[in-house]
Amino acid sequence: MAWMRGRRIGPLVAAMALALLLGFGLARGLQATDDLMTQLHLFGQVLNAVETNYVEPPDSEKLIRGAIDGMLKTLDPHSVYVPAQRAERMDEEFRGEYSGIGIQFELRDNAIVVISPLEGTPAFRLGLRAGDRITEVDAKPLARGITNDDVFKLLRGPAGSTVEVTVVREGEPEPMKFSIERAKIPIESIPYAYMIRPGVGYVRIIRFSATTGEELEKALATLHEAGMKSLVIDLRANAGGLLNQAVEVLDQIVPSNQPLVSTRGRIPSANVPYRSTDRPRVATDEPLIVLIDHGSASASEIVSGAVQDLDRGLVAGTNSFGKGLVQNQIPLGPGGNQGKLLLTVAKYYTPSGRLIQRDYAGKDQQEYREEAYEGDVPPDSVLAKRPQFKTAGGRKIYGGGGIYPDVILKDGPFLTRPQIDMIQKRAFFPFAAHYVTLGHKDSVWTEASFGRDFNLSEAEWVDLRASMVKGKVVVTDSVWQADRPFILRQLRADLSTSANLGQTARYRILVEEDTQLNAALDLFPQATKLMSLSLGEPAKAVKRGRTGGKR
Repeated sequence: MAWMRGRRIGPLVAAMALALLLGFGLARGLQATDDLMTQLHLFGQVLNAVETNYVEPPDSEKLIRGAIDGMLKTLDPHSVYVPAQRAERMDEEFRGEYSGIGIQFELRDNAIVVISPLEGTPAFRLGLRAGDRITEVDAKPLARGITNDDVFKLLRGPAGSTVEVTVVREGEPEPMKFSIERAKIPIESIPYAYMIRPGVGYVRIIRFSATTGEELEKALATLHEAGMKSLVIDLRANAGGLLNQAVEVLDQIVPSNQPLVSTRGRIPSANVPYRSTDRPRVATDEPLIVLIDHGSASASEIVSGAVQDLDRGLVAGTNSFGKGLVQNQIPLGPGGNQGKLLLTVAKYYTPSGRLIQRDYAGKDQQEYREEAYEGDVPPDSVLAKRPQFKTAGGRKIYGGGGIYPDVILKDGPFLTRPQIDMIQKRAFFPFAAHYVTLGHKDSVWTEASFGRDFNLSEAEWVDLRASMVKGKVVVTDSVWQADRPFILRQLRADLSTSANLGQTARYRILVEEDTQLNAALDLFPQATKLMSLSLGEPAKAVKRGRTGGKR
């Protein structure tokens, strides 16, 4: 608390301040139990001693926030304090929109480099291009050491307000001035939804925000019009989000009046069962595959867990993260100007009664998180100790450690260190931007332009390597030869971005060699068989209950 810096803080004042921070409010804090008041008094004594006697003047705000963080660590790994600036970004993601100009960017050589204008946004409509360098905002040169947060403050603002930007564009002799009217920019939770094979729809959900259910409904309708007969929902690396949106997603793919998830906690409002509604739906009959990995957590596990419990589809991939705790967002300070408290208030259970949460007792944050990424799936010796349950069709499933997939599809080969370096330094983007805007400026580009048969001439390969060296990307002769397919695929993706073909075109190129996804696409015969076995008895798992372990 900045207003305390440099002052002596008596034990009573410190206790009152901590009571407020704990969310009790002053009146309730003063009426707390003797034990709590004793502990608050102890805290106040320690804080007063530090403020008065420490060798250097302490930062009171850091002391209090350190105390908050330490307190929350004694609860569980997911109850956390979120500072105000981070909470604002989190709110934007949950709302599914922000107000700005609509560009993807990176910071390079003290300039905002446009990676891609987002389709339909003000930047897109005014003709900003990939490779444009924004050097001034509102007639002021960008400050040295500018950060992403600085860019957000400069370019974002109320919808309808304007921002002036100066753009340096390759091939243009003079800087260009743009006056851009800010607008609401959607943050998509389903950035990719397309027909990945004839008859097979593909939906990639990257988060569960306030718009996820609505986005899915539109995506499924579009895919059905395109002839979808089978569906893949990709939840890999989806860390979760809003519980109600996980329910909304399930409600569109599960038949009516089925259990989806339930939450149970200490306060009455935390005990809620969720069931599918009688809404019209278009995606309850198609064979379904849900793809997960170690990064699939929380709401992703609610969706994949219900699909598995109800035998609605096949869950494939690697073991999920194992987060079965529900957090309430509690604003702190007037209007939430001091951030938020994400406080665990309940645990969630899948339709069969499974708790997905991994054991976190005796583990620090790092151990807890690293444990989720150890191996593709738990060994049999670990599974044998977990509670066992049954699906609607009688298959054995496990609780207490994430979602164990029906079909194990191991992660593809890891990127090598040179490949990681190329991606992190955006090794191919400058060449791609030049290739599209100047080298072939009169060409008309389509997705087919950068298909699998695209290649460079020998002279262009030489130019590409020179561009990479200029960007301080060191590639040895052996790597240059061995990684030629990887380099070409990454370049094709950047070319599609530079040609404003949209993010889906780029994504389709990047997942061409996705071994997990390609293997999942071959599982539809099993998914079809699973559906036929469970038809007519989708809720037996709940009636049957569990077969072992503890609730």
